[in-house]
Amino acid sequence: MTTTLLASTADSTGKTAVALALARAAQDRERTVGYMKPLGTHLQSNVGKTLDPDPLLARDVLGLDTEVHDMEPVVYSPTFVDGVLRGREDADELRERVREAYDDISASADDVFVEAAGTPSTGRAAGLAPPALADLLDARVVLVSDYTESRDVDGVLDAVDRYGDRLAGVLFNRVTDAALDSLDADAAAFLESRDVPVLGAVPRVPELAGVTVADLAAELGARTVTDADTDALVERFLVGAMSGESALRHFRRATNAAVVTGGDRADVQTAALDAPGVEALVLTGGHEPAGAVLGKAADAGVPVLTVTTDTLRTVERLEAVLGGGHVRNAATVERMSGLLAEHADLDALLG
Repeated sequence: MTTTLLASTADSTGKTAVALALARAAQDRERTVGYMKPLGTHLQSNVGKTLDPDPLLARDVLGLDTEVHDMEPVVYSPTFVDGVLRGREDADELRERVREAYDDISASADDVFVEAAGTPSTGRAAGLAPPALADLLDARVVLVSDYTESRDVDGVLDAVDRYGDRLAGVLFNRVTDAALDSLDADAAAFLESRDVPVLGAVPRVPELAGVTVADLAAELGARTVTDADTDALVERFLVGAMSGESALRHFRRATNAAVVTGGDRADVQTAALDAPGVEALVLTGGHEPAGAVLGKAADAGVPVLTVTTDTLRTVERLEAVLGGGHVRNAATVERMSGLLAEHADLDALLG
């Protein structure tokens, strides 16, 4: 039985998509698989319970009947961390909880894919940071890292120190065409010379880099006040805090963008609707848009979302949502499966 911990150099590098795609590849090789995410961090409310959607997606995509409390034994919420700091949680008991859940999952699996949460230090207060999990579960580690420039190698080298002999290698994800030459010519050779296997370089593709407007609305808890199509992809957001004329010049340079602005800023909203690369308006503060803005949005086919939070809080949430290709559905996993087959060493990734 092989246990693989999917870790990362930073938050939101695409670990979930990689983990589930690898599990699918193992199933294609007629191996039974298990999945767990010991620390649930992407928290949403579900029938009165706070859950991370990643284990729920794993159950669906992989056809598992594992209990969610085994797949996600620790809900790593701010309230939970407060309890750790105040001595209400015992580190040994938490480790035992994770180990027992893992034992249940691994009992009937040929391969178990464990997804580490967040950054390399997430969970450290509870004694459950990724390096500690690798030791607890006796797992080999596949590191998932972005690569945009040569300095990203620093994070990989830091991981070498953290994981030691458990590190099976690094998979670079969301590599742009511009960065690929640098990765091939310099970074990969540098790492290999230091006995760090480079297991692949997955290119950046728009459908994995962005979220649909519909998904964005769900993540923000927004109300959609127009009938426009919400299937368009949003890859970035712009904040409209300037005058309408200045905003238009700013917005016209953007593609696949959502514009965030106060619900009372009709001038900025109108400017955004004149920019061809704007896919959605997100209006903050609980304000209803003016009738003229709604009419213009309908003509442009641009959905308008309203949220009750202020602009700052909305921007913080958008940064989290758009920060790293969070997996949304089975189609995302299917796309990643194809990318791994084409751009990575599946045999080495699966161990």
